[in-house]
Amino acid sequence: MLMPQIAAATLSLIGLACAMRSDRPASALGLAARAGKGTAAATEADTREAEQAWMAAYAAGDDRAFDSLFKSLAPRLIAFFMRAIADRALAEDLLQTTFVRLHAARHTYRTGAPVRPWVFTIAARVRIDELRRRQRLRRTASDVELERVEAEPTSQSEGRGLDDEARDRSVRLAIDSLPESQRLVIHLHRFEGLSFAQIGKVLDVSEGAARIRAFRAYGALREKLLPLMAEASSP
Repeated sequence: MLMPQIAAATLSLIGLACAMRSDRPASALGLAARAGKGTAAATEADTREAEQAWMAAYAAGDDRAFDSLFKSLAPRLIAFFMRAIADRALAEDLLQTTFVRLHAARHTYRTGAPVRPWVFTIAARVRIDELRRRQRLRRTASDVELERVEAEPTSQSEGRGLDDEARDRSVRLAIDSLPESQRLVIHLHRFEGLSFAQIGKVLDVSEGAARIRAFRAYGALREKLLPLMAEASSP
């Protein structure tokens, strides 16, 4: 969810474009949007640690741990799918498919490993299957064919003289107007705090390819959001 302080959110996204040479996830970049959020960061670290414990317990046969795991991960996975397809009902279907596959693969989870990169890798494969189905691509479709489909941008309109609510919507629309492959990289990097190496594994691309997608995405966002930032900063 984007911050209510539109200027801060805009500066945060633009700041990421200047931090592309760092391999640390966005959560470790000390961005303005996260200033003064030490307690929140500690809570997030606790949540990630709890997810590891729940996943390890579930993999060991404790079905009760599944409820906690689902409550923690489901909203994040829905947001991930919504970045790709913008269809809530379909996103929920893909969420269920993801957890079915997670259940089938639970014995492959390595105890102590970060849970989110592992789960998002499963979710990314579910997304690719849906992409193939929507575009009627054969299961053996090449990476070039998939890249072409993912690179198709979504048309969105822009506005002027906007209030805070409309500005917030414009920031979201700016992200949503990017090609799908770039939206997903931004989501995983900015909102999930994954490193580019982890993103590459999730999306089954090289770390360098993940960096390039992010570089292009943040560059495009910078161009789209600079006028909005100037408007928000004006007296």
